[in-house]
This record gives sequence, C-alpha cells and structure tokens, in this order.
Amino acid sequence: MDRMDRWGRVLWWWLRIGGQVSVGCPVRVAGRGPEGVWLWLAAGSPGWRARLPGGRRAHLRDLDPERWPPGGFPLRPDRWRNGSALILQPPGAGYAVWWFFSRDGTFGGWYVNFERRTRYDEQGAVNEEGTDIVVDDLELDLTVSPDRHWRWKDEESFAVRTGHPRLWTAEEAETVRADGLRLAALAEAGTFPFDGTACDFAPPTDWGTALRRRPPGPWLTDGAPA
Repeated sequence: MDRMDRWGRVLWWWLRIGGQVSVGCPVRVAGRGPEGVWLWLAAGSPGWRARLPGGRRAHLRDLDPERWPPGGFPLRPDRWRNGSALILQPPGAGYAVWWFFSRDGTFGGWYVNFERRTRYDEQGAVNEEGTDIVVDDLELDLTVSPDRHWRWKDEESFAVRTGHPRLWTAEEAETVRADGLRLAALAEAGTFPFDGTACDFAPPTDWGTALRRRPPGPWLTDGAPA
C-alpha cells in the first residue's frame, strides 16, 4: 500500500454540486490497489452540510443554481445521515462504487455515483496524495440491490440539467450513461465489483466516529462554514 494512503489514514470527502459544497465528512483509507482507493465512511460521522432555505430536509440539487447566492451557501455542522459505506474510487474513472451497510453490519446493496474527482493538499494544490477528496456530483446514479437488480436514480433531473454551465455538458452526460450501462452489465453478470467482493467488510472497532470536524481547505470555491 502507498505510504501516504496507509490503512486507517483519515481523509476528508467533500461532495459538491455546481461548485457548491453540499456535504463533507471524514473517511478512513480501507485499502489501496490496482482497482483503486477504498474508503470507509461511518454512519454518524461529524461533518458539514450546506445551510439551505427550507431547513434540514432541503437538498441543494432541488434548488435552481441561478438563484444560489453569489458567495454560495454557508456550511453548518452536521453528521453523515445515511448508513455506513465502503467506497471504491477506481483510478481515472468518472464514478465511485459504494457498498452500503446497515447499523448491524448487514450489506444493503451497491450505489454507483457518477462524478468528477480531484484531490487537494492542505495548501489547496492539486495532489493525488492530498487529504481532501473533492467530488463534483454529476446527478445520475445507479443503484444495485444485493440480488444485482439495477435501476437508474435521478434520471429525469439529470436530463433536465444537462448543459447548464455550472453543472455538466452534453458530452459528459453521454459518457455517464455509457459508463452506467457498462456497470449495469457487470452487475447482471455478477462480475467485479458486483461479485460479492467486500460485502462482508467490517472496519476495525477502534475506527468509530469520534473524528475531528474541520472546515474545507483553500480549494473551496463556494460556501464557507457558518
């Protein structure tokens, strides 16, 4: 394993939409190999979330980018609200594959998030060994159940928003759909990453969720801690 992405190293995963941070949480390195970097995101991890009009139930993707404030929405302290997840980020790929687990450790299915990824160091420079993994979300997702039935998620909003200057181009949309169909075929065939690999993953008990909350680095473009 690479010296910098050593087992258990704490990194920060940030999800952006149109350059605006939606959510950020600490993750731990759970492995690294030819297939990519593995990360563990624990349920309840402390982090940040955009403070949006409409309160805690509001989601950034539901708001018209033309009406976002010029400086972006501020961030407020929050916690990861979904289940724990093992995340595989293949090198150079425009997607990440998530293995979701319930609180008792039961595997709940796969989730493919289509995205652009950039890593930054603490000085805000692009660095493949940096501590901040910044993910620009491309809206469309693929969900795969434990029995390998798959479906698109957010297909309608993906189509409507394609071509918006803050989001993704028509060319990117074509690539996302092609990648999605290729991954769906892998799921149907039961081949990696949908072959049962890591479905029994259990993190060390001392990883926990008692991690330090810290604000985004100088790579931040929109939004800041409130």
